[in-house]
Amino acid sequence: MKKVAAGVAASHPATAEAGLRVLRDGGTAADAAVAAVLACCASETIYTGLGGGGFATYFDASTGRATCLDFFVSVPGTDGDRQAGPMVAIDVFFGGMPQVYSIGGASVAVPGVPAGCGEVHRRWGRLPWAEVVQPAVELATSGVPVPAAHALTLDSCAPALAWGEGASVYTPHGRRLRGGDLLFHDGLGRAMTTLAEAGPQVFYTGEYAGVMVDTVRAAGGSLGLRDLAEYQVLDTPVDHATLAGHRVLARHDLNRTVDTIAGLPADLSRPGRAVKVAAALRDQGRQKIGDTTNVSVVDSDGNACVITTTLGLGSGVWLPGLGINLNSMLGEGELVTDDLAPGRRMSSNMCPLVVISPEGELAVAAGSAGASRIRTALVDTLLGVLVDGLEMAEATGRPRFHVVDDTVHVEPGYRRDELGALAAAGWRIKQWPGLNHYFGGVTAVGRAGAAGDPRRDGVGFLL
Repeated sequence: MKKVAAGVAASHPATAEAGLRVLRDGGTAADAAVAAVLACCASETIYTGLGGGGFATYFDASTGRATCLDFFVSVPGTDGDRQAGPMVAIDVFFGGMPQVYSIGGASVAVPGVPAGCGEVHRRWGRLPWAEVVQPAVELATSGVPVPAAHALTLDSCAPALAWGEGASVYTPHGRRLRGGDLLFHDGLGRAMTTLAEAGPQVFYTGEYAGVMVDTVRAAGGSLGLRDLAEYQVLDTPVDHATLAGHRVLARHDLNRTVDTIAGLPADLSRPGRAVKVAAALRDQGRQKIGDTTNVSVVDSDGNACVITTTLGLGSGVWLPGLGINLNSMLGEGELVTDDLAPGRRMSSNMCPLVVISPEGELAVAAGSAGASRIRTALVDTLLGVLVDGLEMAEATGRPRFHVVDDTVHVEPGYRRDELGALAAAGWRIKQWPGLNHYFGGVTAVGRAGAAGDPRRDGVGFLL
């Protein structure tokens, strides 16, 4: 069977180039993935940032073992000396429908991106930390052009992103950033340089910890020094499912992606497949926007590292002079559960995964953006590659559908015979006017090549 070539897939050319540069310099998949994630914290701040959280899946080719790490956000308040004030409610329009989110200091949870990147590098990296961070330092210092697809996301998320200090970043001179405009965060280059020199702990026990606590509390949040000092990256169980003779390995996410794959029938022939997949994907949740992004990397030894990160919509609380927007996870209604308590890790739909061939070798490394559509996007892409035999670019770029209650939301160009089968089975069909970032943003490297989702202007590069 064909071996997976070394490569990087991401949702911004600058992000992917950062990872590729580190691979060329002799870095592992982990080195390159961390470099790319930190690069996205400068180039993709519409989706993610150092103030967010995420998850990583690492595949070690020498042992055949996959490891999943949780560096998502935790609930603040373990210091016990501050009650959070009210959040700021905002309306965000997505798909023509208003949806209520909450931002402000009270929405800020304990961030995990710096710690997570540090832990991935500590376990599986080879290059010096400062060398891995250097591409992000350069991007943060110079600024990065905004892809057109990212500008479209900004159009939906501007009520949160351009709130408060974010206005000067995302709507400079009163005009919202458009495709090709320069995205620049004053002070972020300095913050990345300090991260390179001092390491991730600068955000948890170092000079930036007090800055973060003071800033969040001044905005009405409860984040404290103990919350930061006690934050830890967690190992999380690996779920398994079989698809077309391959094993899919990933964390157990809020949307149960691996369980959904396991529940697919053995017969996935078309056009009847659409009805079976829709039933498996039936999603009773609300349509939610996800400011999320993903990086997928494979190195020349066959190791893979997939990392998904997010800011939520961003809280609008910025670390002064550092160009860092903090997450708004406590304002994300679908993630706020009754069992949340100070110190507890929050749940997420993010699901970076690897696929192992029947021979025990890596076949696909993939992840997606898109909140509740992450599962939809990943399942469709894996069906495209493993069942339909498509190249990665075609599998990530073909039209998708997503299920909400009894309605199938579908992009134009989807197979008419399958839509007919869905309608005959009683599903309501809602046609969208074009490919849309609502339907997720897959980035993947595998035997079928490397690709980034066109819905996010993503790219895939092979070494």
